[in-house]
Amino acid sequence: MNSSEPLSVVHVLAPARFGGLETVLHHLATGLHGDDRVDITVVPVLGLSEAAEHPFVRGFDGTDVRIVPVEIPGHGYRAERRAVREILVKVGASVLHTHGYRPDVMDSGVATRLGIPRVTTVHGFTGGGRKNRFYESLQRRVFRKFDGVIAVSAKLERELVANGTPDSVVHVVRNAFPSDGKATDRATARSALGLPADKQVVGWVGRLSHEKAPDVFVQAAAAVSAENVHFSVIGSGPELERCRGLASELGLSDRVHFHGQLDGAGTLLKAFDALALTSWTEGTPMVLLEAMARGVPVVSTAVGGIPDVVSDDEAWLMEAGDVAGISGAMTAILQNRDLAASKATSARGRLECDFSIDSWVDRHVEIYHSLSES
Repeated sequence: MNSSEPLSVVHVLAPARFGGLETVLHHLATGLHGDDRVDITVVPVLGLSEAAEHPFVRGFDGTDVRIVPVEIPGHGYRAERRAVREILVKVGASVLHTHGYRPDVMDSGVATRLGIPRVTTVHGFTGGGRKNRFYESLQRRVFRKFDGVIAVSAKLERELVANGTPDSVVHVVRNAFPSDGKATDRATARSALGLPADKQVVGWVGRLSHEKAPDVFVQAAAAVSAENVHFSVIGSGPELERCRGLASELGLSDRVHFHGQLDGAGTLLKAFDALALTSWTEGTPMVLLEAMARGVPVVSTAVGGIPDVVSDDEAWLMEAGDVAGISGAMTAILQNRDLAASKATSARGRLECDFSIDSWVDRHVEIYHSLSES
């Protein structure tokens, strides 16, 4: 390929309706689009007849990013690999970039057989049930054969190398987020969520699964003594009903609001006086970057890549599972608005300095070129 020609990079994922991985790829694809060094194709693998209404696909409405959905029946893996191969050949792919265990395991081998370098972004591991742990173990083994593996935190890099991924192929590229991203104003966001306009609100956003520890959030909410504080939970998952029951047991049914999974949840963060992240494990959570961009004070567990993003100067950092500490930090944010605003301002400044979209995109382009030239 002529060095002046743009690299053809194909991104493949099996998107959930909403999630951090999907947000990351949306920002990456839109950031790369129009860059004369690369030509981008995004391939979402979906079920039959899903593309027209899928939130990930709709999220690119109004952009010129090339979206080529692959719609297959359940367990139609041969058809999936065949479709991915056809796309790689048609666009003259220089690099395949996969996201998530399904394309990592099922589709990346297609590129190898075509002589196309493959790179993946590892967003983190959730553990969970036996089936999910099995898939993640397969994914870790596949990483050992990739030409490039992008880890979203230094901790994740160490885990990958410890599990056998050659350190020569691992690149740490922390997630980024535009500091000027669109956001709904406080009053409109509260109205959309059905939250009282005259109460303080602490929010929690994510998948309600064990590793995200939504139950710790509910317990911490119960330990906040002020009865005029409400709590907002955006997301769905296997822990939802248990957390509803826990809120009821703790006498919080009228103050903890479960909104379910919402399109564009990140644009509603200004509804909150504080955002809490209570996870046991994380990569670099996008909701943290979204809160930083929107000036929302944060209390978070100091796990995964989070301490690489914020320090005690920009947020309240607690040990995972420390219900009393998280509750105390919530109270501190709500009672000391000047300090909370100061930390939120520092967090936004750090986002603009260290997690800009432009430098993030440049780093990906550098990796793509290094793979295509090796």
